[in-house]
Amino acid sequence: MPAGALTVRVAGEAYALPAPAVREVLRPVPLTRVPHAPPGLLGLASLRGAVLPVLSLARLLGRDEPAPSPAARVVVAEDPPLGLLVEEVTRLGTGEGAHTIDLPALLARGFGAGHARPSAQVTARPVPSDAPGGSSGEAAEARVALLAFALADQDYALPLESVAGVARLPGRITALPGAEPAMLGAAPYRGGLLPLVSLRALLGLPAAAEAGSRLVVVRIGHLLVGLVVDALRTVLRPPQAALDPVPAVLTRGTGEVRVQAIARLDGDRLVSVLSPGALFDEETTARLLAASRPEAEGAAGLQAEAAERLVVFDLGKERFGLPLTAVEEVVRHPRHLARIPRAPDFVAGAMTLRGAALPVIDLRRRFGGAGTGDPGRVVVVGAEGLRAGLAVDAVSGVLPVADLLPAPEPAGTGAEVFDRVARVERDGRMILVLAPRALLEAAGRDLLAAAGEVDRAGGGAGPAP
Repeated sequence: MPAGALTVRVAGEAYALPAPAVREVLRPVPLTRVPHAPPGLLGLASLRGAVLPVLSLARLLGRDEPAPSPAARVVVAEDPPLGLLVEEVTRLGTGEGAHTIDLPALLARGFGAGHARPSAQVTARPVPSDAPGGSSGEAAEARVALLAFALADQDYALPLESVAGVARLPGRITALPGAEPAMLGAAPYRGGLLPLVSLRALLGLPAAAEAGSRLVVVRIGHLLVGLVVDALRTVLRPPQAALDPVPAVLTRGTGEVRVQAIARLDGDRLVSVLSPGALFDEETTARLLAASRPEAEGAAGLQAEAAERLVVFDLGKERFGLPLTAVEEVVRHPRHLARIPRAPDFVAGAMTLRGAALPVIDLRRRFGGAGTGDPGRVVVVGAEGLRAGLAVDAVSGVLPVADLLPAPEPAGTGAEVFDRVARVERDGRMILVLAPRALLEAAGRDLLAAAGEVDRAGGGAGPAP
């Protein structure tokens, strides 16, 4: 072994990596799992503005993955840029007595020849998302995008264009002296202070404990304000014709004057749509401006405008995102789905949505996840004329993300449906962002392939679903 080698321990044996090929050594970092990844890929990590694939050196060598230990380290290779999880880094020296590691050969064997070459350089600039499509019957129908939430066991909504993001209520809030009861205080937010307002108190609803509440951050002019709500519901996209003006007899109360419309949804469900501009009078708006450092919040507002918004959803313990522009609406998962003949296992069936049949893709099955219980929500997505429902466990909300990175090359089989990675600064974790068009096209190809296999096996020649 030539001089200048980093010796590591894997499965109880010593292995040597050429020192010039090693960029740095890190402690284990939070990882984002990639569905259908090869066994050697543990996940993706965020490292100084770039997305770093982290591989198990033990699995690449055909060994069992050891139990986590305090001595474990991630060795970051220079070319191609990736991390190798090892049991321990023992020394930097000659590497005498250690097995020599041929990293390009290991990568070619574990990921295929195409992944042995260096990954493309990634940059931290946003990538434009696909524009959504729509079915022929609804493409010409004007729809309104709303973010729904709960207050005192009643559903309300705000125009999605006025929502800058959602967040949990911070544990530390700075009170504002002499403020009215609706003004809860202020909290740090994107380099400034975010005024926090109890929407219950503002609308004259009964007070309740704010523990576990959520924040909906809205834009009012150039000002950002955090509205405290009981719980987030879903993204709604009702047709414009389903929004009625507030009846005149209801416009005399303190809360009702802030309602700009009533949305009529399926099942006789009514949602009050609030008007952000009518939430506060001039005097209150002036106090909010004074409490929020308008110069800093103005810059934060510009940053929020440039950020792409993602609909974030959960599958088991994993979290994924979809471009908001591709999400038509979020609905409850129906109790029963119609079976689609010849469909692959990940197609759960079809549901009826406003008179049209919609195929439902179970993303837990699609990504090989184990998941427990039944999916709770269906995210309806459209891209370039394709349309389907995605069954997920839960929808966390809408998240503005300015730091979107291209997904790295060695992401594994099936990773073509993930085109980007969103970095979330709070905990260093990342969210895989689905490419709606690629996902729907892949599902369509699988449906056709399944139908063809049944035909070749003598299963009939009826029309494909």
